[in-house]
Amino acid sequence: MFHYADPPVLLRDVFDDPAAVVGLLERNAPYTPLGGWFRPSNDDALATSPMWFQNDWAHADFAVEGVELFTQHERFAEAARRFYGAEVVIPHTVYVNVMAAMAACGPAHTDNPVFRGRNRTNTPMMLLRSMLWCGLFDRWVIVQATSIWWMNDVEGGGFSYWPDGPDKVPQHYVGEMANTALVGDNHGMFHQVEPVGPFDEGTRLVNASAELAPANDGTGDWAVRHEGVESYRAPLDAYRVSVLWKADIYSTEAERRRVEDDTLSLDDVARIYNEDLTARGADLRVRSDRLDDPGLLTALATFYPEAVPVGAGASIFDG
Repeated sequence: MFHYADPPVLLRDVFDDPAAVVGLLERNAPYTPLGGWFRPSNDDALATSPMWFQNDWAHADFAVEGVELFTQHERFAEAARRFYGAEVVIPHTVYVNVMAAMAACGPAHTDNPVFRGRNRTNTPMMLLRSMLWCGLFDRWVIVQATSIWWMNDVEGGGFSYWPDGPDKVPQHYVGEMANTALVGDNHGMFHQVEPVGPFDEGTRLVNASAELAPANDGTGDWAVRHEGVESYRAPLDAYRVSVLWKADIYSTEAERRRVEDDTLSLDDVARIYNEDLTARGADLRVRSDRLDDPGLLTALATFYPEAVPVGAGASIFDG
């Protein structure tokens, strides 16, 4: 697995006017609970989702108005160039997390990998993760830089990270996080959101289709509603707000051009797995037409397990 041992770069006073980000938040509400590979299936009839709300601001050909505040932020790009010793930084994704009342941690994880020709739009997410952890596809990895910017300080809400690898104890970033950012390797470095307050009622759960948005009643509060019924409200400053920026990294423009046509097909993926499984003496075989089979993905995990980082906190998604 590719891994950069350097700790992320800390940036302070990232925005001269953080209120501009508040405008972005307001214009792009509402926000819905986190789903994706952490929570592949949710029963909307039950309140089972923690108050971890998310929304995309930029990806592929989509970009909300004003997102250039992040995509064109030169300090993020310069920190990424410095971290990787690279010349080419191509921003492509921005998304926001808004959290409250989570008495346990988020999952300890690495962000999902991207390979030339294989990404979340055309390949099952758990297969992408297997492709990362098996080490067989490192040639096709597109190195990613990530910046995490925090809008405010809240009760709890720290950030654990493992820059020395998952077998070493984590480091923690907490306190005085407002208008700061960490720029580094979240695709090769485990990281984890620590519990987020308020903690007086433990973890508050909402329905999968609940929405978080400004209450628009003159109070300045943001409210959680499901089918018109409000279940939670608080001032925006009481929510943990973070915005993540991601970019492709290449050492030089010549390197980017050299590798751009070296892509993976699904047949390539199956063939490379099978060559390695044969060398291991395993009976398991991979077919390109059933790469989304949960049974196959479970079987692959027995040969290519994902690491479990030392010192990780219990996750709100455990069990």
